[in-house]
Amino acid sequence: MKPILLMLLSALGLTVATFKAEAETWPTKPLRAIVPIAAGSMADIVARVVFEQLSTQLGQPIIVENRPGAGQTIGVSVVAKSAPDGYTLLVNSSAHAIAPSLHLNLNYHPVRDFAAVIPIGVTPNVLVVPPAKGFKTVGEFVAAAKAKPGAMNFASAGVGTATHLSAERFRSSAGVEAVHVPLKGGAEIITEVMTGRVDFFFGPVGVVAPHVREGKLTALVVNGKKRSSLLPEVPTTLEAGFANAEYPFWLGIFLPAKTPRDIVDRLHRETLKALQEPKVRDKLARLGIDPMVMTPTEFDAHLEKEIAVNAALVEAIGLQPQ
Repeated sequence: MKPILLMLLSALGLTVATFKAEAETWPTKPLRAIVPIAAGSMADIVARVVFEQLSTQLGQPIIVENRPGAGQTIGVSVVAKSAPDGYTLLVNSSAHAIAPSLHLNLNYHPVRDFAAVIPIGVTPNVLVVPPAKGFKTVGEFVAAAKAKPGAMNFASAGVGTATHLSAERFRSSAGVEAVHVPLKGGAEIITEVMTGRVDFFFGPVGVVAPHVREGKLTALVVNGKKRSSLLPEVPTTLEAGFANAEYPFWLGIFLPAKTPRDIVDRLHRETLKALQEPKVRDKLARLGIDPMVMTPTEFDAHLEKEIAVNAALVEAIGLQPQ
């Protein structure tokens, strides 16, 4: 065998051995988890629930760092450019699959620049309306919206967010026209819907369910594949007769691309173990988060599919990338 080839093979073997050694000892220092959404958001709360258990298992603290802004792309970009050593994690939502359709000069790719580790879970968004409107069923609501095209408005947490696209997908399926009103966040939106200044909102079930139970909001339909245990009396969009209206909100963990596969696989196994802990499972259930079991490879494929679905939806509703 030629000396140069021997040198290359030797170098390759040394590199593989080094990666394996790193994976076996990882982690040896604290981890940083970037959440590209504000503190107190659903993603932030869920991440902290999971990481409390995960840090115990790994024997190292996991420091959650909120880096919101620019449609969640600022924090995501930080992770994309981080060293692929397993010490910088990203916790992102369905927005990870929306970004390519909304940002012309995105400086990362959601799939190529990341290693998908594991979905934390999935939750439906719920169509809620002010009780004063008097709607008892989603059919009554749709009939009223069709009777006066464009007279109703709906709120979201911003253009291109899951709350925005949830409403757009339902609006498209139901064949109704409505005016989009982007607002700052959940608390403001809930207040605006309760007062009747906003006609409807598709919000995460864990956020709106307490207000529904108190009678301050009326829930008409959930856009998940199944009913939510938090609002079991509320039908799914499919049960209510609206096809292609599903838009569940998921959360997942990612690492920078080129992170050694052994580290990706170990983080997947440890997170899966954490998610199966009764105390973690119970806390997530109370937040309306259902399991979404996938391998890293399956999660990558799911993300690719969602990017294409979102691109088609953005084009259909005429959103212009910025």
